This record gives sequence, structure tokens and C-alpha cells, in this order.
Amino acid sequence: MDSDFGIPRELSPLQQLRSQYQPELPPCLQGTTVRVELGDGTTVSEASDSHIIARAFPHTLGQPLAHFLRETAKVSDAHIITQLPSIRVGIVFCGRQAPGGHNVIWGLYEALKVHNAKSTLLGFLGGSEGLFAQKTLEITDDILQTYKNQGGYDLLGRTKDQIRTTEQVNAALKACTDLKLDGLVIIGGVTSNTDAAHLAEFFAEAKCSTKVVGVPVTTNGDLKNQFVEANVGFDTICKVNSQLISNACTDALSAEKYYYFIRLMGRKHSHVALECTLQSHPNMVILGEEVAASKLTIFDISKQICDAVQARAGQDKNHGVILIPEGIIESIPEVYALLKEIHGLLREGVAADKISTQLSPWSSALFEFLPPFIKKQLLLHPESDDSAQLSQIETEKLLAYLVETEMNKRLKEGTYKGKKFNAICHFFGYQARGSLPSKFDCDYAYVLGHICYHILAAGLNGYMATVTNLKSPVNKWKCGAAPITAMMTVKNWSQNAGSTSTSIGRPAIHPAMVDLKGKAYELLRQNAEKFLMEDLYRNPGPLQYDGPGADAKAVSLCVEDQDYMGRIKKLQEYLDQVRTIVKPGCSQDVLKAALSVMASVTDVLTTISSSSNGGQQTA
Repeated sequence: MDSDFGIPRELSPLQQLRSQYQPELPPCLQGTTVRVELGDGTTVSEASDSHIIARAFPHTLGQPLAHFLRETAKVSDAHIITQLPSIRVGIVFCGRQAPGGHNVIWGLYEALKVHNAKSTLLGFLGGSEGLFAQKTLEITDDILQTYKNQGGYDLLGRTKDQIRTTEQVNAALKACTDLKLDGLVIIGGVTSNTDAAHLAEFFAEAKCSTKVVGVPVTTNGDLKNQFVEANVGFDTICKVNSQLISNACTDALSAEKYYYFIRLMGRKHSHVALECTLQSHPNMVILGEEVAASKLTIFDISKQICDAVQARAGQDKNHGVILIPEGIIESIPEVYALLKEIHGLLREGVAADKISTQLSPWSSALFEFLPPFIKKQLLLHPESDDSAQLSQIETEKLLAYLVETEMNKRLKEGTYKGKKFNAICHFFGYQARGSLPSKFDCDYAYVLGHICYHILAAGLNGYMATVTNLKSPVNKWKCGAAPITAMMTVKNWSQNAGSTSTSIGRPAIHPAMVDLKGKAYELLRQNAEKFLMEDLYRNPGPLQYDGPGADAKAVSLCVEDQDYMGRIKKLQEYLDQVRTIVKPGCSQDVLKAALSVMASVTDVLTTISSSSNGGQQTA
């Protein structure tokens, strides 16, 4: 019921202590003025997509990066905004809950009140449906009191509905107009921020004065690109899962007779599984990106696990822990083809109990091979983005079933000499995403909330709040904003499995895959054999808010060298120096040297750009 939103929580002693924690602000967000430097106009990452994105975003494509500056910064062309009138801002949770989401609201509220006490923050109740229906709750100090640094989305409620159809965007426009909003802040992942970009363009076309801002909040960790280093919620869910995984590792080592198959929430890509592996050191992880890159079949994967079990048994180790990302099922070629056929038939109105009779011969053979519980789960209606209901498909039980069948066969044939194979299966997801947020997520979300205000004060529309240099202490974080259109690509989609015809999707932020050339994956590969055979289990313990573990950050964040926004700014400084040195009246030698060097640089950059934009991806 709407009346349940925003009511005071009953807090445990730990929750009470956490509610009193005050996150730190980077120097660039402190004070009562807004200091912003606008850089060069942005482009899209894939040159081949530019004409499609330009047609979709005539008003918001090519906007500049924004950097927010500390008071002591010496930047001649910075905009210093001292006259900050009261404004009205709406905020809405879109997508699945992520620990830290409440702190985005708190940070935005604090920034609004610091810069003008008469400003108003309205929370939309029940997610996007509440936005369309104009159901609001005015955020106050009293309402926030028991939600600061707390998990969940229960202050306002949430939805996974999209803001996409003509009816929906018109309802959003009407709500913002009727409520006289100067800004609308959308909290969510790739889908929600894609919708935020399209909504910003729609508002600009309609000459609506409401500015739309996106915030990267998702436990999946897949809203990553050159501008966004991390997502609110990812740090927490990986730490909570890693403790649970480590507990299972200790139990397996103690009993010496079980293999734990643990499936991890995280949607299609394997960021959560990779990070949890680097934190807890289970014996094995199978990443969906590896499966897709090597085109592994379900039988290839089960054979890999069986061979690992047999190798460990040779060292008298009849236990282990194996991590499986929930999205792996869509990375297996033959299963993905089967799912596409099933989803196509469901869209045509074919009843679930009739689908098996209408599958192609190849898919039908695979479907009949699968155990009954998996068949039933594959027949579930797909999500709104046409992906399978991954949280409902028990891939860990399927793999455990296949491995047990094969190990029993090997035992009977005498090729396997270990103990009888025993599997215990778990799915970790819901247990973690409602957790109290980690210290990092509390700080990060609060800072992003403040940035949202700075974006609105600067009059920017269609931007995402960003922070770089996140692996450093908060006082060294670099705060800014990037146009959401600069994060978009266009994919060609196969009409159906096996079809040669494709259709062009709409511009969107697409989920980032685990980079198989990245440093985090390289670290995994360096240690994979030791993890498999030596039981180097590591228990990071529960979430910590004080002591040596309190400031620990995700391993995958710390090993990567990601400061894209900082490098862009450094490049601009070099270009400014060149303009200062090479002016009309400079010597011939200086001019010739500049021309020679710039010609070489241009040739190299053209070659690199052409190779990286060599073709569109087809899903």
C-alpha cells in the first residue's frame, strides 16, 4: 500500500549506528557554489553507429563532458554558479533494488537544502508506475532519518517497468509538467538509464523545462564504460556473496565429501561471479563470456567440471566449490538457440504445453534430453527485454545432474577412483541485494546524489552522474557528468535462431561483458590452477564498517586502470599547451615540428579508431 512508503523503520542497534554515519564529500562538491568546467563535445564509441544515434537524439547528442571543480582550482573558463534559486526535483527508483539506493536520495536532498533551503524533493511512490500516476512523497529530514545508509528500496518502492512506450513517456511528461519539476532523477541500471536518455530527448523536443539525470545503480555491475567505473550496489552484493561462498568453502573442506554448485545473480554477464571468485577463491568458476568466446556446449562444460572432480580425487580431495553465473544459460549456443525458439513461439501465443511439438528437430532433441525441472523453467515467459527469466532457471542443478550422471558412469567403468560424487546446490541473489550497504556503496551513492544536484544547477539534460578514481580515498574522487548518448551503441539482432536476417535495435546502453583481456580476468587466469587444486579458500568475513576491512573495495575495481575522465582532462591540458606555443608568429622550426608530430599522431589515431570500430556486434 502507498501508505506504507516512507514510514519510520524499526532499527536494530547496528542499523541505528549506521544511520548516524555521515559520508564524506570530495572537495569539488563542498561549499555553497557550483563550479563546473564543460569540456569538448562528446562522440559515440562506435563510429558506425553515429548516424543512427544522431537521428534518434538530435537535441542531446554531442553534449560536452562536465567536470565539477574544487574551490581552489585554477580553470579560466569554469562556470561558477553562485545564484542558486529554489528548484523542484523528482526522483524515482527504476529496476531491481540495490544496496545504497537510499543514499542517492539522501545525497540529493542534502545538496538541494545546502544550496537553497526552499528547494523541494519529491519521491515517486512505486517506481515508474508512481511517476505515471503522479503519486509522490515529499522527502524531509524526518522521513530520511531511518533510511540513511540502509538497504532496500522501501522508502519509495520500485518497479522494473520501462519508461518507453508513447503512453508512458507522455505520462512522464505530464507528471513533470503538472508537478512543475525542474529535474527528474532516474535511479537504475542499463535499461533505466537508456530510458532516461530517450526521455531527456523527448522532453527537449517537447520544450519541457524538466532536465533528466541518470544514476548508475545496479547490483549486476554491467553498467560499465569509459565514463562509469562502478555501479552502486555491486560492492555490497559481492562482499555479502563472498562471505556466503567462503562459508561453503570451509564447510566443504571440513566434511570432505560435498561439491557445492553455487549460482550467482547478475543477469547475462559474469561480473559478480568474477569478483566473488577473486575475493573468496573457490575451486572453479565458469564465466558466461568464456563459454560464449569458446562456443562451449552444455556437454563441454559438464566435462570440464567432471575432469576437475577427477583430478582433485587423484589428490584425495573429494570436495569443492564451483561458481556459476545465472546468465551462463544464455551463453551456451545450443541452449540460447532453444530459448529463442521457445520465446518466439510464446510470443505467437503457443501454449507452453504445446511448444515441444513445434520446435525444430535440433532444439527438440535438446529439449527432450533435459531433465523435467529445467524444461519447465525454460518455458517461462521471457522478461520485457526478451531475455530468459534467469533467476528462475536452476542451471546449477542442471550441471550438478549432468556431472553426477557422468561421474557415476566413470565410477562404474573404473576410470574414476574417488568417492561417490555428492552435490549441494545454492542460488545466491535475493539474500544479498537487500543487505545493509557497504561503506563504499554508502559513500558512492551519497556523492552521486550530490552530483545530481550539480548537474541540474548547471542546466544539463540527458546526463549521468559519474565519479572516477574510485579506488582512491573519497577526497581524491573526481566528480563529473557524461551525456548518456555518449555511452550508447546500436546492435544488430538476429530475427530468430539460425536466421541470416537481422534487425537494427534502437540506440541503448548495452550491458558490459567481462573483458577477457582485462586485468581482473588476467588475475583470475593466473590463479585458476592453484584455486582448482590447492584449496586456497579465503574468507573476507561479513560486511565491515570499522577496522582493516571497512575500506576494502572490489578487487576488479582496484586492479583496473580506468581514469578515462581524468585522461580526457589531461589531454585537453596538453592541447591547450600546444595552442599556447603554436600561434601565429611562432618560429618556422616550432611550426614544422608541430605539423610533423600532429600528422603522425593523427595517422596512428585514425588506424586505431578504424580497427576498434571495425564492425557492429550481432547478438
